[in-house]
Amino acid sequence: MGVKIDINRISRDQFILVDNQPYKVVSYEHVKPGKGQAFVRVKAKNMRTGNVTEFTFKSSDSIELADFEQRFMNYSYTDGSYYYFLDTNTYETFSVPAENMEHESQFLKEGMQIVVFLYKGNPIGIELPKHEVYEVIETEPGFKGDTATNTLKPAKIETGATIQVPLFINVGDKIKVDTEKGTYIERVNK
Repeated sequence: MGVKIDINRISRDQFILVDNQPYKVVSYEHVKPGKGQAFVRVKAKNMRTGNVTEFTFKSSDSIELADFEQRFMNYSYTDGSYYYFLDTNTYETFSVPAENMEHESQFLKEGMQIVVFLYKGNPIGIELPKHEVYEVIETEPGFKGDTATNTLKPAKIETGATIQVPLFINVGDKIKVDTEKGTYIERVNK
């Protein structure tokens, strides 16, 4: 039996167990209706399947925290079915199923340091750095003097992901990307 906490103490990025499944809290909302009991609406990502589910708990409920271990590791490679990570302290290699990393895999770079989540000793998901710098490898050319920031165009970055960038971004530019949202933040000086 893991540690239980009052549902009102739940927070974003916390790991919880629901029906014996490990979840990561994406968002939560305390709701106090005019009539009836207050409740907490929780959106959480199943760390095994990657599906996001919404749960409703009474404000008097308690929730079990999932027993996760988080380790810093470096991304090594993928074989298409699994992504492989190296624990630089123990030199152990861990593999995470590709279906658990649909979003994250778009922003993985070789050698990147990430957090691997282990549940009962088995890797089931990762967390990327919040922001990362990538090189633009393909985009339509910008025009001289075109500095409009509200008009966007698609650009392919070195990992193969396509994100929307301002018109003044060109091939070879380095850009900072929010890896959680998959959005452009700023151009980085070379």
